[in-house]
Amino acid sequence: MKLGIIGLPNSGKTTIFNALTRSTLPTGAATSGQFEVHTAVVSVPDARVDRLKAMYNPKKTTYTQMVYVDIGGLEKGIGEGGLKGQFRNELAGLDGFIHVVRVFKNDNVPHAYETVDPARDVAALDSEFLLTDLVTVETRLERLEADMRRKGRTAEKVVTDEIEMMNRLKAHLEEEKPLRDLGLTAEEIKPLKGYGFLTLKPVLIVLNTDETNPNPTIPYEHADSKVVSLQGAIEAELSQLEADDAAVFMEEYGIKELSAARVIGESYELMQIQSFYTVGEDEVRAWTVRRGAPAPEAAGAIHSDLQKGFIRAEIMHYEDLINGGSEAALKAAGKFYLQGKEYIVQDGDIMHVRFNV
Repeated sequence: MKLGIIGLPNSGKTTIFNALTRSTLPTGAATSGQFEVHTAVVSVPDARVDRLKAMYNPKKTTYTQMVYVDIGGLEKGIGEGGLKGQFRNELAGLDGFIHVVRVFKNDNVPHAYETVDPARDVAALDSEFLLTDLVTVETRLERLEADMRRKGRTAEKVVTDEIEMMNRLKAHLEEEKPLRDLGLTAEEIKPLKGYGFLTLKPVLIVLNTDETNPNPTIPYEHADSKVVSLQGAIEAELSQLEADDAAVFMEEYGIKELSAARVIGESYELMQIQSFYTVGEDEVRAWTVRRGAPAPEAAGAIHSDLQKGFIRAEIMHYEDLINGGSEAALKAAGKFYLQGKEYIVQDGDIMHVRFNV
């Protein structure tokens, strides 16, 4: 999964990127119109992997990963008429957004709108994305309607169906509502993915604050979204320290846990994905699959051959294994299950696939 870190200049996007990824990119707003992209891959903290590692003592341990992209160049008014070009293409190719919003006050770092107002800043960027999606919908409608005029009654039903959907999207956007609030089904969303609609993607609002206001919040009642806070500057410093030094620093500032790890976890949850595991002496590994996926789809996440030749899945539930203490104990207790193609994988399942190719 690939999430873009976005926000107005001087909101602390790169600081948050450094905190999440342990990077050391120089901070500071990009010059007007400058387009920059920085990418980092982060292992998702998972206590279940740690516990399974202790149980199996494998040669290798692998966590699931998230890709974070720091995107520079988004400024006030950049989306007038809709975002365009390379910038629009980069945003469209992401799975979701982490929108960094400034809450900290610093007279030495000017704000794009002069004053600190997180609710206003969120609305400003939302408006840019709404307009961009509306332009995309209107452009597509023009082409579809021209096609209808040419073909008349001979136009394929797929064209009329798409016109109906585009008009539905247009009406919703004109009400200044993001597409993720429209309640589209998975089947309805599938043909829309090629358009890269920005307001259809999930959003994690990260309020970038400091020790003077450690737990700010703002109302943001939209589907597939959440608001969290993070002391970006402090956590970016902590990310560069060794564990013992970080513990001393955290105690000094009264920080009980790193919010950066929580943000990584929240962004993982935001994507509507879940973890399942494979275990053994060679490797303990976490895998990801969408929620509601059947067993063959999860098998395909491991290897395409496992999905093609899927026969059965041997399933243990993580909590059962931890409580039972061993695979042998689960088998004795009747909690080692054989599941077929219709089985819906659950978060925390431990899977071994039987297959034949």
